[in-house]
Amino acid sequence: MPQKPRSILAIGGCPQEGDCIRFLQAMSGLTGKKRPRLAFLPTAGGDAEQKIEMMRHWTNQIPAELEVISLFRREHELLRPALLSADCIFVGGGNTVNMLAIWRAHGVHIVLKEAYRSGIILGGVSAGMICWFEAGMTDSYLKNTSAPLRDGLGFLTGSACPHFDGEPHRQPAYLAAIAGGFPAGVAADDRCGVLYQNEQI
Repeated sequence: MPQKPRSILAIGGCPQEGDCIRFLQAMSGLTGKKRPRLAFLPTAGGDAEQKIEMMRHWTNQIPAELEVISLFRREHELLRPALLSADCIFVGGGNTVNMLAIWRAHGVHIVLKEAYRSGIILGGVSAGMICWFEAGMTDSYLKNTSAPLRDGLGFLTGSACPHFDGEPHRQPAYLAAIAGGFPAGVAADDRCGVLYQNEQI
């Protein structure tokens, strides 16, 4: 049986509900299953119930079987089987810096690497785009201000910048950072997704 490709769908932004549903449909399609199991990591948004309810609404329309992986109100004694039994894993937007710190405290980053190598489809929007790269431009440190982040998971080389056309501070800050030696990479506009398979676009 051929090995599944290592896949990541990096999404720049979902300003409208329909955008998120279309990207989730694309992730679902990559699994080849009619009703895939989708694990949702809402860590960057503080596991906000509103974001979880929105994801429930969207996955009902795909359709997919949703498993919410909460770390602020942790219900899974063992995170590894909860994540590795998924067909795809989606990471929501929010504070990238806080999310990465919490993931490392719980060991999520280790399980995600195992999931990636095994062929589970990974993806996400905004913070869920940045996290897969070595580096990225984030407003995690100060709202409406883009700053370099250099401690991403490193599944993909280089850097990432979401919301390239959607937030005025992103483009000039990213270009200036690269000109100053920050790793070059990929910028994605809102409503734009970049699909990587085996680390290639």
